[in-house]
Amino acid sequence: MATLPMEGVVVADFSRVLAGPYATMLLADLGATVIKVERPGTGDDTRSWGPPWTEHSSSYFESVNRSKRSIVLDLDDPQDRATAHELVRRADVMVQNFKPGGLARHGLDHAAARELNPRLVYTSISGFGSAGGADLPGYDFVVQALGGLMSITGDPDGPPTKVGVALVDVLTGKDAALGIMAALRHRELTGEGQHVEVNLLSSLLASLVNQMSGLLTTGVAPQRMGNRHPSIAPYETLRCEDAFLAVAVGNDGQFRKLCEALGLVELPDDPRFATNAQRVAHRDELARLLENVLGARTAADWQERLQRVGIACGQVNDLSRAVHYAESLGLRPMVDPGGGAAMQVRMPIDFSAHGSAAPTPPPLLGEHGQEVLSWLKDPAQPLPHISR
Repeated sequence: MATLPMEGVVVADFSRVLAGPYATMLLADLGATVIKVERPGTGDDTRSWGPPWTEHSSSYFESVNRSKRSIVLDLDDPQDRATAHELVRRADVMVQNFKPGGLARHGLDHAAARELNPRLVYTSISGFGSAGGADLPGYDFVVQALGGLMSITGDPDGPPTKVGVALVDVLTGKDAALGIMAALRHRELTGEGQHVEVNLLSSLLASLVNQMSGLLTTGVAPQRMGNRHPSIAPYETLRCEDAFLAVAVGNDGQFRKLCEALGLVELPDDPRFATNAQRVAHRDELARLLENVLGARTAADWQERLQRVGIACGQVNDLSRAVHYAESLGLRPMVDPGGGAAMQVRMPIDFSAHGSAAPTPPPLLGEHGQEVLSWLKDPAQPLPHISR
């Protein structure tokens, strides 16, 4: 099998909860050796975030910690702190999401880590950066509020609403992984490590794309529109006989095809709906006309009929049906980490030259402590393959 892109890279993972562990799991999926440093007794906070529970931990913890080694270190203990320092000396990458400055007293802030290992790619993940927001705790839910995401999520007459998953943490984890790989490339060219910093608020703002551009263009902050699009119509969920159907019409030609499939052949030439701008201006009237026809059949029936003529649409699935749909398209969304652990979502990147690393189960707390310690004491000794 071809060498994996991150094979040979050692990651010292001092992060916990979601953004950091998600980033390091992505690196592990790409072949990196990730050594997860956890607190004595409790470990990563998310080990206790349930239900749901698994045989060994919580499903939350296991969702972002496969293919890692776990070692327990008390950074207040001089011997354990020395072990942490040696791990940093041996690592290519360090990832941490303590509050800015929180690792300085342990000699593990960026300046100290650089003294230990000038080639280290040191990665800091915070809620609000290392300047004015350094003391603020970074929780995804709060960042969704402060960063404006809630203000554009939900029904127009309803309350501001969070996205149904900790999306900002996930986006920040992806940004962290991207920054790490860019910094490793820089090190390959120059021999120098560097400090990579990401924060939840900046990752969220950067992800708002057209909505943020709308604000910068007009000076007017976008508002909640439910499932509607600010610039396109029809681009929303429409009620069928039994469920909702998401319909995305991006141009006049697609609108004409939609109307022909629904038997509304007169609508494309109606002055209210002849162009996208006119459809946006009359979106309420348009939705009523479309739903009058869609209400006669099931969402699944309309999905099949409309997709056949090239209309982007789909019924609103729950997560179980979403997985089955992906499988029906041959996308292989799941991966088995083995060891009796629950199935997990597969890393969504495919390569023509190689696969991803064979996954291993999320680690028990401190499960790999002895083998990591042996490796740190003997640089010639390779870390054995993880198995359980």
